[in-house]
Amino acid sequence: MANSWFQFKHFRVEQGACAMKVCTDACVLGASAPLATAKRILDIGTGTGLLALMAAQRAPGSYIEAVELDALAAAQAAANAAASPWAGRLRVHALSLQQYVATRPDRFDHIICNPPFFRHSLQSPDAARTTARHTTAETLPFSTLCASAAGLLTPTGQLTVLLPPPEMLHLEREAAAAGLYPQHRLTLHHRPGSKTLRHITTFSRSAGPVTTQALAIHQGNEAVYSAEFRELLQEFYLAF
Repeated sequence: MANSWFQFKHFRVEQGACAMKVCTDACVLGASAPLATAKRILDIGTGTGLLALMAAQRAPGSYIEAVELDALAAAQAAANAAASPWAGRLRVHALSLQQYVATRPDRFDHIICNPPFFRHSLQSPDAARTTARHTTAETLPFSTLCASAAGLLTPTGQLTVLLPPPEMLHLEREAAAAGLYPQHRLTLHHRPGSKTLRHITTFSRSAGPVTTQALAIHQGNEAVYSAEFRELLQEFYLAF
């Protein structure tokens, strides 16, 4: 059973009310998304609020909004934000993305998203976990995510998304239809040379060559974290 909280160096994530808990790949997304120059950041499907909190830590001059469909998760994310050192720069909305777009918010320099990604697999009997893990017409289809992101980004804004490789291919097609194109891709692996677990892809409005970088979580011995992983997460993980 997952812990009811996850302690980082500068903040704690309470997660007992959330279907999806803090996980390694989401932490890599939060630590690697290019946020250095972003002043307004949006986290779509915030869950526990993890990505919004990591963004607040990494981009000190930024203002972050987060959207979460599940009311219990949104309340927990809001509580996590309020308990953090950056409470004044974080706002959580208990809305679907479609409802949030209808409020006509100001545009964002960067959007981050760890979306539901099991489009055709057997769904969990736990309704909240199904919503968090599965993309359906009623929750967050990739077409809606991409079209909404395109409308919410500034002309030079970027969208960074975490997905398994097959699902990322599908999202890239939807993104292109919305006028967003891959710019950089981080491939995440258990260890050097192992199969790709996730793609973390950054999109922009400019089509061009895609730069690619690989990151292994562990060295050959899976009990030992790689130097690259430790460097990326050293400002967040207590163990580093």
